[in-house]
Order: sequence, then C-alpha cells, then structure tokens
Amino acid sequence: MKKQRPLPFFSLTASSTSRAGRSSRRSLACFLLIGSFLSGGAQRSSGQPVVITVKDAVSQTLQNNYELAQARMEVERADAMVKEAWGTALPKLDLSASYSRAIKKPVFFLPGDFFGQPGTVKPVEIGSTNAFSALVTANQVLFNSAVFVGVGAAKIYSRGAREGYRARVVEYVARARKAYFGVLVARQLLDLARQTMKNSEDNLKNVRLLAAQGLVSEYDQLRAEVTLENVKPELINAENGYEIALNALKSVMAVPYDTVIEVTGEMEYHPVSDSLTAAAQEIVLANNPSLAFLKTQAEVNDAIVSAQRSEYLPILSAFGNYQYQGQSNEFRNLTQEVIASSQVGLSLSLNIFNGLQTTARVQQAQVDYKKSLEQVNGATQNLQTSTESVLLQLNKARRKIEAQGKTVEQAGRGYTIATTRYNSGLGTLLEVNDAQLALIRANVNRIEAVYEYTAAAVDLDQLLGRVPDYVTLEEEEE
Repeated sequence: MKKQRPLPFFSLTASSTSRAGRSSRRSLACFLLIGSFLSGGAQRSSGQPVVITVKDAVSQTLQNNYELAQARMEVERADAMVKEAWGTALPKLDLSASYSRAIKKPVFFLPGDFFGQPGTVKPVEIGSTNAFSALVTANQVLFNSAVFVGVGAAKIYSRGAREGYRARVVEYVARARKAYFGVLVARQLLDLARQTMKNSEDNLKNVRLLAAQGLVSEYDQLRAEVTLENVKPELINAENGYEIALNALKSVMAVPYDTVIEVTGEMEYHPVSDSLTAAAQEIVLANNPSLAFLKTQAEVNDAIVSAQRSEYLPILSAFGNYQYQGQSNEFRNLTQEVIASSQVGLSLSLNIFNGLQTTARVQQAQVDYKKSLEQVNGATQNLQTSTESVLLQLNKARRKIEAQGKTVEQAGRGYTIATTRYNSGLGTLLEVNDAQLALIRANVNRIEAVYEYTAAAVDLDQLLGRVPDYVTLEEEEE
C-alpha cells in the first residue's frame, strides 16, 4: 500500500550532500504537482480562518462526500429490494371494474324457421344497452422456489450494501486523517524553515559585526550571505507546501476552495499496540469491509444459481375471485338486477421444456459465482500482502523514530557550540554551516519518521476496518 512521504523543504548546502539536495528538490516538485492537482488551484480568501480538528476533518468528509451519499442511497435501495422480495411471497389482491354502453348491440343469427320464415336467417340482438361488472381477485403462492430464494438473495444484497457503505466510510476516514496529518507535517516543516531562516539571519549579523572589526575575512561574510539567500527559496517552498497541504485537506473535506482553514494539534508519536500488530493478519480477514463486500457478492451469485435452478421446479398457487355484474337497457335500472358469482381453485405449472434456456442460465450463473470466488481469493491474498507491507512500514518508521530520539537534541547542541566557537574566533564558518545542515537534517528526519509511522498506522486501521470512536461505522439494518 502506497503512503505519502513528507519531504524536506531545505537545500543541503554542504558539497558532500549536493546529490541528496537535488533528489529532495525533485521529490518536492512532484509533491507540489500532486498537491496542486488535489487542490484544484484553490486560493485562500481573506476571511476569518475556520479552526479544524482531526474530528472536524473526518466529520466534514463523511458529511460532504458524494460517493458516501451514493453508498447510503444504495443501502436504502437494498432495503427496498428486501421489501419487494417479501412482497412476492405475500397474497395479491386486485380489484377491477368496468362499465360499457352499447352504441349498437351485437347480434347472432337464427334460422328463419323459428320466425315462420323458412329459408332465411334472422339477426337477433343480444345483451343490454348498459352493462357493468366488478371483480375482486386474490392469488397466493403456495410453492415457488424462486420466491423464497429471492427473499434470501435480497437480504444478502442488503447486507452487502452495508458492507460497501462501511468500506467507503473506512476509506474516507483514512483519507481525511492522512490529509489532516499532512497539514500538520507541512506546518512543522514550515516552522523549521522559519527557524532556519532566523538562524541564518542571526549568523549573518554576527559575521558582519566580526567583519567590521576585522576579525573575519570578506569570504566568510560572502559565505554567510550566500547561505541566507539559499535558505530563502526553501522557506518559500515550505510556505507553498503548507498551502498545498491545506488545499488537499479542503479537497478531501469537499469544502469551498476559498474557505480559510487552519488545523490544531501537533504531529505526535502514538505507538500501535503489539497485540494489534500481532493479530493483524487474522483481523484483516475477519473485519476488512471490502473483503466482506466481495464475500456477500459471492453469496448473492450463489443465490442466483439456486434461483435459476428453481425453474425446473413446479409453481403452486391458490386463487379466488368474486364478481358482481349487471345489465339494463335503462341506466337508472342498472343496479336492480345484479348477479354475484365466485370461485376458488389451485393452479399448478411446470416447465417441461423451454429450449434448454434454463440450463444455459444456470451455467451462466455458475460462472458468475466462480468468478466471484476468484475475486474473494485474490482480494484475500492482496490484503494479506498489504497488511504485511504496512507492518513492515510501521516497524521501519518506529526504528527511525527511536534512532532519531537524541539526534535532534545533539544536533541543536552542536549548532550552538559551532556558533559559539565561531564567534570566539576558534571555529570556522564551514563548521557553522555543517552544524546548521546537521540540525536541519535531524529535524526533518524526525518529522518524516513520525509522519511515516502515523500514515502507516492509518493505513493499518483502514485494512482492519477500524475507525476512531467518534465515527459511526455502519448503517443500522432495518
């Protein structure tokens, strides 16, 4: 699983690290390009900033995301399908009524012998000018395998829709958290760039004072000025990177591009429990919502196979009807003579032969079911591999954090010593520059390591189907 890596926003000034500086700048260019794409060219407005916590970021993402809205609608649609499936098993009751007025009555012909006119035929009108009927029919399925299989399949589909919704929630919670933490790390890098600028400015002031007294050479002053000028573009990059991170967060939250936001909190190291990492491979197979969604799809396809096979079985239904009808040549007398009739019975139908269509449909359904099983197997292997990769990322980041535990403090002390030595005439400007470079690298490495660990922990939560306590994970089933 890929993770977004925070990038140092500082050029490495020592000649021995020029290659690392070029690599960092190339990575920075890619980071800025990706951030610009995510932000859609958003610009900050001059309004009052909206303070965002990680909880706010997640809440806004879940509330505004259109894909989550579609997933919620799919759950509602699945619930309606369950009701529809149950409806096929319940009795059907229909009412129909009709009225007709004969403009010209129909006739049938009788031999003229009946009327004393042998050898001829005579038309005789039938029916009345006005006629009405009202019919109530009832039908109840007693046995139809497709009906009962359909109810079960609809329930499975409803469960699958909820798993799909849960997978979307878990995914966008992870996106929101990583975007939020991306802002935190960009802000830390910006603070570091500002501190580096201040250090360079203070160093240049000291060098100029010493140069005015003739204690250092003109070369040292030029070197200090060049160092300060080299830091300025990195501060600009850090400021731009922070704006890009903010725009990326706004993009994930789906808030207007001109909304002014600022985040609270600090990037902190919160180790994942050893018990969770030890059981991660088992948990991911049991709780991953995307895998659960694929499994429900396989169950639905299995139910479809049974539904297609049900065409081989008979259908037994009970029916009944009750009818009122009446006729009259005068409309006002239409209801005087009303006849009621009723009947009940059973209906049995069995498919004997339909051109092997049922066999073909069963075969197609079986292929779809096998395909869904292959998807489940493939997803299972991918999840296990992804989980192992995330665990390795966590372990690597943890080791980096432990290794950098004292490095920042030592680098800070080294920079202070180098500056003091130089001001005392005992050291060189090269020592100061090297000490400042070491301090920058130590801070950036520490920030990167904490972000890498945090991002990997978020990825692990997504794989395991875990979300923070303040997130409602799934829709309640009706």
